[in-house]
Amino acid sequence: MTKAHRQHVIAGLLERHAVTSQAQLVELLAAEGVSATQATVSRDLEELGAIKVRVPGGETVYAIPEMPVDRIAPTDHLRRVLGDWVADIDWSANLVVVRTPPGSAHVVASALDRAGMDEVVGTVAGDDTLLVVARESVGGATLAGRLAELSGIDPPEANRGASR
Repeated sequence: MTKAHRQHVIAGLLERHAVTSQAQLVELLAAEGVSATQATVSRDLEELGAIKVRVPGGETVYAIPEMPVDRIAPTDHLRRVLGDWVADIDWSANLVVVRTPPGSAHVVASALDRAGMDEVVGTVAGDDTLLVVARESVGGATLAGRLAELSGIDPPEANRGASR
């Protein structure tokens, strides 16, 4: 299992359960068939931006806060998200197709939507694929190259055969 997939499972568990400790989260992961140590879970929670929040009754549980829609995410955050979750990038005209591990496309789409990149009109995310619409003045090739650079993967041109 990849780190990205494990973190996706953790995010889902935090949404469905009142997780009060890292040990409890390790047990919940095990019940989902995911083996992880407390140290790994601690790093994952940090990377996901999880915080402890007080719920009615006074107990504290882990939660992943939503970033306000009007808040621009820092480039370092975008670089980390893309580096962790992007598997492949391709393009056509002013469209960029980004592939991720199963269940992770929405994470990348949200990061892109909140990054404030002028060259991005918007995103549409499925399960493991997202469509990024580039401004016509920028084009898909340029945006795909920029996203590949931020992701730390080979640019799409390197993936294209001579017949394309």
